[in-house]
Amino acid sequence: MAGLIAKLGEHFGLPITEEKLAKMTVADLKFILSGEEAVEPDVDEAAIKLAVRHFWGESGDAADLPELEAYADQDMPGSLRVAVASNTDENLDGHFGSCPRFLIYQVGRDEVRLIDARSTLITDDAEDKNVARAELISDCQIVYVQSIGGPAAAKAVRANVHPVKIPEGGTARATLERLQTVLSAPPPWLAKILGVEAQSLSRFANVEEH
Repeated sequence: MAGLIAKLGEHFGLPITEEKLAKMTVADLKFILSGEEAVEPDVDEAAIKLAVRHFWGESGDAADLPELEAYADQDMPGSLRVAVASNTDENLDGHFGSCPRFLIYQVGRDEVRLIDARSTLITDDAEDKNVARAELISDCQIVYVQSIGGPAAAKAVRANVHPVKIPEGGTARATLERLQTVLSAPPPWLAKILGVEAQSLSRFANVEEH
């Protein structure tokens, strides 16, 4: 363990912080472990990916996930389905291409329900990871992310999922409550989703379209 910590320090620089570890990639960990005698040379690829998830702060334990709320089709007429890129708890703190899960919400004018939490682990082996991630949330109209690259955003749009960047992050609930406030006067792209007449764009000026 001491050897691994030393190598992490060499690779990422000291001090080793949660922010640095959250940026760990499979390639980083393979490079770090390549000279570690304690690691078997034929270590399983899935084990490497799982280890990276742990460095990101995802234990894989269902107890770490927020409690889901029951939902059935037609429970919330006129509502939207929204994905949130999340690294921890019920927070909007993830990058589209690296977050360990998407939290899935049903959002209406008067209610927000967390109806699913989808692990992105199954997308890691895809030929195009961003396409796979977009397909994972293709039943959603919107995805909130802390960050997303241009090519990934285009792939999300092709899956009919509108990406919205919130660089400062925050709690998912607070972000969705702000969305609720504009449902009665939606901008054109949101009006199209809702099937209603577009209203003023002024209240949604901070939303970036891709």
